[in-house]
Amino acid sequence: MKELTCIVCPVGCHLSVDESLKVVGNRCPRGEKYAIVEMTSPKRMITTTVRTTFEDCPRLSVKTKEPVPKSLMFDILATLEGIVVEKNVKIGDVIVADACHTGVDIIATKSISSQGVNL
Repeated sequence: MKELTCIVCPVGCHLSVDESLKVVGNRCPRGEKYAIVEMTSPKRMITTTVRTTFEDCPRLSVKTKEPVPKSLMFDILATLEGIVVEKNVKIGDVIVADACHTGVDIIATKSISSQGVNL
């Protein structure tokens, strides 16, 4: 039996999951789905920053477009350590395509240009 706290919504249900993936304690179907994914192949969104060559914005905020396997989080972060953005970027532009062969892109969460930063 594994105890989890659901993070899908603000209620934060306390879930119990057994070896056969039977979930109890959830108030909605999303909690059951969350518990099963968490027990079989947990995934997380990654939000971080990458370096830029812009003096007024030395770091650009980025995130994964979709959740990625939790086991690859440190590999993806290591990949992003070596990234330096040198050109203008708009919100949603792909900074790294197919991060660590997950099929998930890393995208910018703000715009930067040589004229300044746009949030």
